[in-house]
Amino acid sequence: MELFEFIVTQEDSKTRIDQYLTARVPYSRSRIQQLIVEGYVLLNDEETKSNAKVKAGDEIVVDVPEAVSIELKPVDLSLDIVYEDSDIIVINKPKGMIVHPGAGTVEPTLVEGLLYHCKDLSGINGALRPGIVHRIDKDTSGLLVAAKNDQAHQALSAQLSSKTMKRSYLGIVHGVIEPDVATIDAPIGRDTRDRQKMMVTDVNARSAITHFRVLERFKEYTYVEFELQTGRTHQIRVHMQYIKHPLVGDPKYSLRNTPDTQGQMLHAYKLVLIHPKTHQEMTFTCKVPLIFENTLTDLRNRGDLFERKE
Repeated sequence: MELFEFIVTQEDSKTRIDQYLTARVPYSRSRIQQLIVEGYVLLNDEETKSNAKVKAGDEIVVDVPEAVSIELKPVDLSLDIVYEDSDIIVINKPKGMIVHPGAGTVEPTLVEGLLYHCKDLSGINGALRPGIVHRIDKDTSGLLVAAKNDQAHQALSAQLSSKTMKRSYLGIVHGVIEPDVATIDAPIGRDTRDRQKMMVTDVNARSAITHFRVLERFKEYTYVEFELQTGRTHQIRVHMQYIKHPLVGDPKYSLRNTPDTQGQMLHAYKLVLIHPKTHQEMTFTCKVPLIFENTLTDLRNRGDLFERKE
C-alpha cells in the first residue's frame, strides 16, 4: 500500500483534483479517477469527485491499495431489512460487518449481501460500492440506507450534503457526563502520529459538530444519545475521546479497561430522510443489539444507576 499526502499551494488553486494528482503521483489519470471513485482519495478527510477544484491549504491523501483482485459475489447474509421499495433499502447493519470491500478484506461485506438480495443498485460509487450512500464503522451497528438507482442515490447524497438527513446514535461512554445536553463543536483532521486515526485539531481539519443528550448516568458510565450535524470520519468516537468520555469498547480511541463488548458501544438507532421519489419524510428506528442491551441491564442490576433522565 502506498500513501501520498499533499497540501495545495496558492499556485495550484482551482485545479481539478485528478489533474493535480496526475502531475504528482506515478499513475495515469484514469487510474487516479478510479481511485477517487473507489474512495481511496480524500480531500480534507472526505471522499471527493474527479472534477472537484482544489484550493490553497487543502489536504489531499491518496491511499493506494495493494494490487489485488477484488471480485464481488452475491452472498446470502440474511440482512436485517427495516424497509425496502423500488428506490431505497434501509438495513440494520450488525456489529462486525464491513460495509464494502477493500484491500485485505476477506469476509463478506454488506455490499455482497445487498447484491444477493437486490437485482439493481445504483452505480454512482463504482463497482465495489454499488448503492452505498453513506457508511458506518465495522464495529458500529445500526441503520444505513442504500440506493437502488442513480436518481435515488443523487437525492440521498444531496440530503447528506445539506444536512437534511438526520442520523442519531446511542452510546455508552466512560465517566459521568455532567450536563444533560451539550454540543461539541471541534474540528477534526487526520492524526499526525497515526494515519489510521483522526483527532481534534486545527491543522488541515474540517468543522465537526456533535449534539448529545444524557439518557442515564451510572457510577462510572453514561448512556448517551448523539445527533450528528456533520459527518466526519469517526466523529462521535473522536469527540467523546476529546472531552475525556471515550466510548466503551472503542479499540482505537479508548485505552480504558472494559468488559468484553465485542467493539465500541455505539449504535445508529434512528434515521430520518426524505424519500427521493415521494418527497415524504420517513423516520426509521431500530433497537440496540443484544450485547448493548445486556451491558445496560448489567449496569442497572449492579445498582450502578446514578440517575435516569426522563
